[in-house]
Formats: sequence, structure tokens, C-alpha cells
Amino acid sequence: MIGLQIFERKRAVSTDVVKNYLGLPVANVSDSMSRLFAGGSRLRPMHNGTPMAGPALTVRTRPGDNLFIHKAIAMASPGDVIIVDAGGDLTNALIGEIMAHMAAVKGLGGFVINGAIRDAKVIKAKDFPVFAAGVTHRGPYKDGPGEINTTIAIDGMVIQPGDLIIGDDDGILCVPFDQVESVYKATLAKSNAEAKMMADISNGIYDSRWVDEALHNIGCKVWD
Repeated sequence: MIGLQIFERKRAVSTDVVKNYLGLPVANVSDSMSRLFAGGSRLRPMHNGTPMAGPALTVRTRPGDNLFIHKAIAMASPGDVIIVDAGGDLTNALIGEIMAHMAAVKGLGGFVINGAIRDAKVIKAKDFPVFAAGVTHRGPYKDGPGEINTTIAIDGMVIQPGDLIIGDDDGILCVPFDQVESVYKATLAKSNAEAKMMADISNGIYDSRWVDEALHNIGCKVWD
């Protein structure tokens, strides 16, 4: 029944893929995906900033209810990132210190909550990744409905179970399962190009002629 269903995940990105992406700048990965995809600027790191990477275990729940998040923790494998579409509502917190601790002890890769959390001070002091849209002290309900391991979307970014979820201080991003290798190669090339640019700037040899060319191409007049 739609709204009350739980599936087993059929696929997930490998641990090697996760290791390759862990620590890559999310901004560079985003650039390598044509800057079209994002989990929304509201989803901010609530922990101490440790980078996050892992296969998605998706949850859809009604705003303010965490029954299906509890079930997701029980189902999750080490390294999984539980990513929750709760509509972005901030009225009630969906997780707090206890659930974050449960997930950390189980070795999960992190939480992404399109909604609110609580116990923010405790979570902020720890390195277990928790990304959320906001904070409130009001606790959750545990009545459902919800779904686990179905397709979800956050601010237009579609997430399939087993896709790669990454996050850092710039936010979170989903890399589709069948695109992780090509995006990784493109991101390495982007990162290497940026490293050369930084070195050129430091050495005073950075070529900025492209700026004048771009201005010329859009018809900008430069007056003496």
C-alpha cells in the first residue's frame, strides 16, 4: 500500500566507491554534474563538519514522525547514509542525541534529515555526520505513515536506494548509482585543474585573459 511499505535495497555503491569520494569537495563533484543537482541549501551540517559518504537508505515519512526512521536504523548496514524526506517541515524534530548515537554505534555513514533535529549541542560536538534543515526542541510522533527504500526527492534532487550520498560544509549531494565512476573521473580532473590554478596564483602566473574575452563576448564596453 502506498505510504505504508518497506523494501529491501537491491543495489548499493561499493565501499571502494565510498572511499574514493570521501573527502572530495562536494562543490567539485557538483561542478562535475553540470551544477544542476543539489539537496537544497537548507540542509546544513549539524555535526562538527566531518565529511560524509555512503550508500543511500531512503526514508519517506510524514512531517514530524520518526517511526520509519527507527525501522531504517534497524535495517541499515554499516556505512549506510539514512536520507529522510520529511517535507522540510521544522515543527517537530525527527532525530536527536539517542538516535544519532544508535546510528553511530552501528557504524552508519550518517543522517540526512529534510526536517528538524534536536539535541543540537551534543550532535555538534561529535563527528558522526548529521545534516538537517533546522533545529527544534519539540519531539517527534511515532505513528507513520512512511516508506523505506523507495525513490525520494529533496528540492528536486532525486535519490534512489543505493545511490551515493556525499556531504561536507557546503551541503549534500546525490551521485546516481550508474554515474559514480564517470563523475569521479571528472571530479579528479576538476580538482587537479583547481590545484594548478591555485599554484599559478601563488606564483603570479595565473592567466586571467578569459575575463576580458568573456566581457568582449557579451558586448561589454571598457572605457579609457
